[in-house]
Amino acid sequence: MLSWFKKKFGTGEPEAGLPGEAEAEKPAEELGREQPEAADAAEPAPEPSWTAFFRAEEPAAAGEIEAEAAGPAGGGFFQRLRQQLESSRESFINRMDELFLGKKEIDAELFDELEEIMITSDLGAATTSELLDRAREQVKREQLSDPQALKKILQQLILDYLVRADRPAELVLPSSGPFVIMVLGVNGVGKTTTIGKLAYKFKQAGQKILLVAADTFRAAASEQLQVWAQRVGVEIVAQQQGADPSSVIYDAFDYARPRDFDVIIVDTAGRLHTKVNLMEELRKIKRVMSKKIPGAPHEVMLVIDATTGQNGVSQARLFHEAVEVTGIALTKLDGTARGGIVVNICHEFNIPIRFIGIGEQMEDLRDFEPGEFVAALFSPADGNRQPPAEQ
Repeated sequence: MLSWFKKKFGTGEPEAGLPGEAEAEKPAEELGREQPEAADAAEPAPEPSWTAFFRAEEPAAAGEIEAEAAGPAGGGFFQRLRQQLESSRESFINRMDELFLGKKEIDAELFDELEEIMITSDLGAATTSELLDRAREQVKREQLSDPQALKKILQQLILDYLVRADRPAELVLPSSGPFVIMVLGVNGVGKTTTIGKLAYKFKQAGQKILLVAADTFRAAASEQLQVWAQRVGVEIVAQQQGADPSSVIYDAFDYARPRDFDVIIVDTAGRLHTKVNLMEELRKIKRVMSKKIPGAPHEVMLVIDATTGQNGVSQARLFHEAVEVTGIALTKLDGTARGGIVVNICHEFNIPIRFIGIGEQMEDLRDFEPGEFVAALFSPADGNRQPPAEQ
């Protein structure tokens, strides 16, 4: 864990839960008034799960993927994740199992049919081609003939891709001051909801959060974010609809400077990634952030709707070219058979998946753990497989 993150986010007091509506009636305009401090808790909170962002874990061995955790199966987050990935597993893994069931050996025909399954599961042509090329090499090198051995090879290769992208060596954390997150995304992907859930995660870890409503173009965008701020119990800086987004950010950072915020989350206007003038405005916003707080934004997070499939890959490409995306939040993964987009994005852009959205509840924005995800995706039909134990 990086020392700055440990210092900033390794302490704090847990929240009992979401504040009631009566506890969060502060108008958004009353920016000068501090939010009430959380009541002292009996025990300090554990380090928040967001520290997973800064781990540089080695790729798990193939045997670890097959390992079962101690204790009874079927409970906890892993089982929930497995259930939410059911559509993706049926589209990809179950079809693969059906293919292997009728095969006695690994041959060219098997690879051809496997290629079709992987591409139609949104792994993408380039990612599929490289995966299968590497699998062919390993099959030939180890003189394998059992199709089930090929499945294990693909499982490990997919995990390798995800783990490699999950190592943010270039992430720059400030030695002092707030951690600034710039959130991007086209309209309709769940960007504002993701910001609200992310603020909730930090608030639960006892951190002081400021939201910045810099989406001044979409009608009611600022009001929607203000509702989330009230629900979570955090402060927000907002101006009237049509205000210059860079001006909103400038004022928000001035407001934040003397108030010792730990995290600033900036909402930007939803926009089509094909609109050049709007993408140029994102570059301007990023420059303003950097001038006000050197090094900011420290995280440029793109929110992608998993149900959009290959269009989501196109979004990642163009946003990344414009402002250098450093992390992705993948929403609505529970409602799609296109879970292969996770592998495709990580492989093609080497951008880590920070979060996955697997439901409507506040807690359903989960840290993305490659080993857990692959274990859930490849788990057998009976669902008794558990993720590998923490090392």
